[in-house]
Amino acid sequence: MAWISSGQHAGSTRESAGNMKPPRPYSPLENRPGAEARKPWEKTGKPEKSGHLKDKSRFAPKPKAAKPALPEDTDVLYGIHSVHEALANPKRKFRRLLVTENALARLTEDGAPPPAGLAADIVKPEVINKLLPADAVHQGAYLEAERLPMLRLEKLPQDKIIVALDQVTDPHNVGAILRSCAAFGVGAIVTTFRHSPEITGVLAKAASGALEHVPFAGVTNLGRALTELKDGGYQIIGLDSEAPEEIHSLAPKLPLVLVLGAEGRGLRQSTRALCDHLARLELPGAIKSLNVSNAAAISLYAVHRAIGAA
Repeated sequence: MAWISSGQHAGSTRESAGNMKPPRPYSPLENRPGAEARKPWEKTGKPEKSGHLKDKSRFAPKPKAAKPALPEDTDVLYGIHSVHEALANPKRKFRRLLVTENALARLTEDGAPPPAGLAADIVKPEVINKLLPADAVHQGAYLEAERLPMLRLEKLPQDKIIVALDQVTDPHNVGAILRSCAAFGVGAIVTTFRHSPEITGVLAKAASGALEHVPFAGVTNLGRALTELKDGGYQIIGLDSEAPEEIHSLAPKLPLVLVLGAEGRGLRQSTRALCDHLARLELPGAIKSLNVSNAAAISLYAVHRAIGAA
């Protein structure tokens, strides 16, 4: 329906076509008591016509509630094994534990209650779901704990193998490497602050509790750190799929650093230049390289066995 001037309806007065003036559009802000306080898009009590502005805010999706911000020094751990090993670690300081009834039964099936002063909140799985990424498999166990301190480079043990990671960034791979390190009694993992995954969450779940048994040593520059260790008497062995030597043919000795390269790219050239030996895994099949976490497990077995034999 078209707007017309006030006081007349279209067709109510007959005038000659020559004297007829075109109707002026009516403005709702004119000639109405109180109209100056009303905007054209405000409701007037009449049904809305097509073309009017409509309030569509009620149809907009509601924003998701933001996850609560945690202190920067907080480790978020989830999964039965990760949480169980953390609770058993006397070096940990805890902040919050959320568990389902089934998870609590699994965590305490060995008779060990939660640490003194830590009360477990029994919740539904949906409560934990809201605190974690959508693909997180928490198994009904969620723990917030104070982050474990990193080792200083000069505090690395000399009677155990040390593993250094050259820009290995995938948290699943680092978690799997950490689990192998715990199995072979590795003294520490050296990694850079940059170009490395956050040491929590996905990494801890992949490590399946190993985060509590193998400390990390964070460094700014891996090359400088390897130089310091080399000057301190450490033997540096770099794993490379195209190296001239087989890892089984080496005569490794402690103190020792095993250096693993990034997924796909391997060791950087600057890192290779610092190694006393570059060694490869002798693989009889068609594929001559392995995922870095698998290569780490086989290499640790070979080096550990060679050191034990010596």
